[in-house]
Amino acid sequence: MLRRRLFSLVVAVLAVIGATVLSLTSAFESTVRTVRAEAALLADEVALIMGGSGQPIPGEQYVQDVTHLFLAPNGFGGYTADPPQGLFTPEGLYPLTGIKDLPLSTSVDRGVTILNDAITNHAGDDLVVFGYSQSAVISSLEMQNLAATDPNAPVSFVLIGDPMNPNGGLLERFAGLNLPSLGLNFYGATPTDTPFTTDIYTLEYDGYADFPRYPLNLLSDLNAFAGINYVHGTYPDLTPEQIAPESATNPGGAILLPGSADLPGGTGATNYWMIPTENLPLLDPVRSIPVIGKPIADLLQPDLTYLVNLGYGDPEYGWSTAPANVATPFGLFPSLSAFEKLPGLLASGTQQGIDAFVHDITGGLTGLSLPNLSDVVANPLSLLDAGSAGTAAVDAANPLGFLSSAVNALTNIAASGYAVLLPTADIINALVTSVPLYDVNLFVDALSSGDLLGALGDPIAADVGLATMAGGFEFLIAMDAVQSIVGDLTSLIPF
Repeated sequence: MLRRRLFSLVVAVLAVIGATVLSLTSAFESTVRTVRAEAALLADEVALIMGGSGQPIPGEQYVQDVTHLFLAPNGFGGYTADPPQGLFTPEGLYPLTGIKDLPLSTSVDRGVTILNDAITNHAGDDLVVFGYSQSAVISSLEMQNLAATDPNAPVSFVLIGDPMNPNGGLLERFAGLNLPSLGLNFYGATPTDTPFTTDIYTLEYDGYADFPRYPLNLLSDLNAFAGINYVHGTYPDLTPEQIAPESATNPGGAILLPGSADLPGGTGATNYWMIPTENLPLLDPVRSIPVIGKPIADLLQPDLTYLVNLGYGDPEYGWSTAPANVATPFGLFPSLSAFEKLPGLLASGTQQGIDAFVHDITGGLTGLSLPNLSDVVANPLSLLDAGSAGTAAVDAANPLGFLSSAVNALTNIAASGYAVLLPTADIINALVTSVPLYDVNLFVDALSSGDLLGALGDPIAADVGLATMAGGFEFLIAMDAVQSIVGDLTSLIPF
């Protein structure tokens, strides 16, 4: 035991000496990742794991999943002091997480305080902070605080679905915008020049973390919104192969983006990973249509993918290919070379779509399963979902019970209808007050730099992207209300 301790002490001393020499001689900031890992040999490792919006208390299964998928592969799998800890943060996002929930700005402010206190309470330990969605925003702001007050703190970060992703995050694309009526602040980019070892994972087409660079492309905007609904929540469900780096033996793995610390010429201490998404989120509703949905989606997807990708700057990629460590706001138009690629790609995509459609039709229909007609004849109601039967069936012996249920249902219906009005008013308020002010600032900034085209076009591009997102969120709110109302009405049906 004594020999092991002496050996650890010698290794630690050598690591500190090595870190000092490297800090004096290295011309590349990317060595920060290695130095910090060596200097933490004697410290306990503790993981602080936060959930996303609507998930203030991380569940045990969630903690295990993200530890296995994202922490262990990055060297944070062993914890000598504590197991991974689920850290409570408010995670409110009015109106998406509830009509009476905290707005984002308030929730984030409180979350930063909670995270900072947790880090302070573990002073002396080697910490890894895990942030997902809103908690990635919290982590980014805490990263800024630590860089200013305690840059030598032994803290690392792993972020997924980061809305402050420097090149793709929604809160950076429209940095500087503030929507007080919704309590929504577009904070800008996650710091790219801190000494803290960081890995940021992004799913392709995740509208929060991989928003189009050129929002005049309405197809890209709509696909990004669909990605918020269909992609953003799937990070904990990924496979280890999707998280592992792309290679010849793992072609579908995560892609290390330009600007990452571990690439030749990389700077800083952050690696940026892009995880490919198989299908366009925009076509997911089409795919859900029985029988014909998949063939139609496969027919449209190749060409539609190129058109959607054009909103990122290159029709062959569903993300911006510019350096990932450079804060990149939205732009007006992609380069001319991107448009020059398009005709050839669309021609090949058309053939690819037709081939996929024919394959689905000729091969897919043979496996189609239909209900047993004899069962249907014997029991026609078997086609109905048993769960749709009303819970307030009329009971002749207890009419007052039914009346009470009816009153409760009508009360809930009224509440659901009212719940749509408040966020609708706040969204409209933002669109007619805060967004025009943002447009004026864009106009003045571009004009002052001599960019007449930008002065005229940037406000329009911003409005297209922001209006698409606002309309999409309003749609989600309305659909939640409709679903609730239908459920209340269904509960009154006496069968």
